[in-house]
Amino acid sequence: MSFGDPNNPYGPPQGQQQGYGYPQQQPAPGYGYPQAPPAGYPGPPVPTSMPSTVSTARVLLWVIVGLQVLGVALFAFSAVGVEAAKNDETLQEDASFQQLADYSSGMLWGLMLFAVAWGVFAMVLALKFRTGGNGIRITTLVFGIITAILGIYPFILVGLIHTVLAILVAVFVGNSNGSAWFNRPRY
Repeated sequence: MSFGDPNNPYGPPQGQQQGYGYPQQQPAPGYGYPQAPPAGYPGPPVPTSMPSTVSTARVLLWVIVGLQVLGVALFAFSAVGVEAAKNDETLQEDASFQQLADYSSGMLWGLMLFAVAWGVFAMVLALKFRTGGNGIRITTLVFGIITAILGIYPFILVGLIHTVLAILVAVFVGNSNGSAWFNRPRY
């Protein structure tokens, strides 16, 4: 069988010696598509227990819940006290009482309801840490940031504690351990 002229550039290639010329290469994979892992490959490690930073954030949320309960009791006690003391004639001239009386009892009851709602929100977030997904992580981040902002004013001393706790919650949930925990696969 003849292929014609041996000098024809379109003819079959001439025999080359092994090791010379172009190296033998594997065919290139599909352009722009990642290769699938081999069968049976487990992928990245999945956390089986809650990382310590995430667990700490959960404990700090429970501390915030406890502080909210104390705040609710303080607001309720203040509202009842202001309502009872507004009718007392001896306290009408007391300057420190007048500062407290500037807050209406309705506003104090409203602050109490807000403290109850915020405490319940923190409790729900803390309860969802074990089973929650990335939505709980993002909600906890937003909760921590808003709590830190609200802690600055008007309750400077108590708010400072809330601010520090909320910043720590946001940092611990927002780090890579928090991301790995909340984005883990659930079977």
